[in-house]
Amino acid sequence: MISSLFFYTLSGIGISLTLKAEIGVSSFNSLNVAIASINEIKVGTITVLLNTCSLILYMLLSKEKHFLKYLLMFLSVLCLGSIINFFTYTVLAPLSLNNYLLRLAVFVLGTCVAGFATGMVISLGVLPFPIESVCIALSELTGYSFAKFRYGIDLFSVASSLALSFIYDLPIFVREGTLISLVLLSGVISFTKANYEIYLLKRNN
Repeated sequence: MISSLFFYTLSGIGISLTLKAEIGVSSFNSLNVAIASINEIKVGTITVLLNTCSLILYMLLSKEKHFLKYLLMFLSVLCLGSIINFFTYTVLAPLSLNNYLLRLAVFVLGTCVAGFATGMVISLGVLPFPIESVCIALSELTGYSFAKFRYGIDLFSVASSLALSFIYDLPIFVREGTLISLVLLSGVISFTKANYEIYLLKRNN
């Protein structure tokens, strides 16, 4: 439990670094940033709200109810949003990234940190992310693969972010960073999961 909360925190730091780079963000975060820009609400707060909606949907889809688990998942999401707000608007706010290569490096670093932390949270399996949990539940109910639902959420997030940018005359948040994240984030998550499984096998032997 403590390890999962730590990696939730680390994930929030990684996301904050990608936001600071300002070269685009991951698919889901592009929607968070767009909504936050319209309502002048902090990105971490929007992250909490959307993840809470996902958690409620997961609760409705779950065949067996585990209310303690739901509560802990909510507290984890709340922690994630608070960390994103703290680092984005307080710790990293004074930092100036005028050089594009530096911004690119910060984005890649943030993506790797977030990917590693996400991979560890998934591997530990104690406090899963609500969105992934919804996709798993939908996959079990419909027979369609988890990947289809997860990519569907990414496509919906990107399309919604672009639509909000055009409707409300906002900056475009789907940029080169979104493409980098699409490739790099999944790779880091998979690499982390695979190596954690190898570590567990070696430890057990």
